[in-house]
Amino acid sequence: MINFKLITIFPNILDSYFSQTILARAQKNKLIKIDYLNLRGFTTDKHKTVDDKIYGGGAGMLLKIEPIYKALRALKSKIKNQKLPASTRGAHRREAGKLRIILLAANGKQFEQSDAKRLSKYQNLIFICGRYEGVDARVEKFVDEKISIGPYVLAGGELGAAVMVEAISRLIPGVVGKIASVQEESFSQKNILEHPHYTRPELFITKEGKKLRVPKALLSGHHGKIGAWRQVKSKKLTTKP
Repeated sequence: MINFKLITIFPNILDSYFSQTILARAQKNKLIKIDYLNLRGFTTDKHKTVDDKIYGGGAGMLLKIEPIYKALRALKSKIKNQKLPASTRGAHRREAGKLRIILLAANGKQFEQSDAKRLSKYQNLIFICGRYEGVDARVEKFVDEKISIGPYVLAGGELGAAVMVEAISRLIPGVVGKIASVQEESFSQKNILEHPHYTRPELFITKEGKKLRVPKALLSGHHGKIGAWRQVKSKKLTTKP
């Protein structure tokens, strides 16, 4: 089981998404666990202040280092006393015993399928979800890596964390019904997009009279022809996704 911990100032912002579809089933079946840690719980003033002005001037506010540091210490202490499942062995056990702390940041490494595969071997993943103009740069001293889900800026890191939670969870045996579904899909091989898929009806006619047919190779029943067609139709990216 992977324990996902999200440090955020909006601890209920993703409830509706995480309570649906495969993520809901995965939690029910104890394949994953998703917890939130409210950053405001690690403040000392009556207003529970988590942000402050930027030194040197500039627009916006930054999340302060102190509450994030305290939140990380609390989580690391809890995880340190966590027992690994008896079924976790070998290389997976060595990695499961480690804690991976990830800061969601626009200037981080862009998230790829290979990262999802790598991170799926850990038992504990902590995501620090920034807000406003981000976090005090000194927070980077306490994280293992910075990750971005794309070349654009969001209001906070929660959506990025949700993307990563789902991408990682899908690679855990039992989360997706058929393991082949994740082994043969887009990006399962470096920079390869999966071939197109079709289902019934064999012929679909639009109201305008346009006929849309399923490719003949897929209707042949010949595994060799089907495999060759799929290989031709898979796209190799010339640049990173």
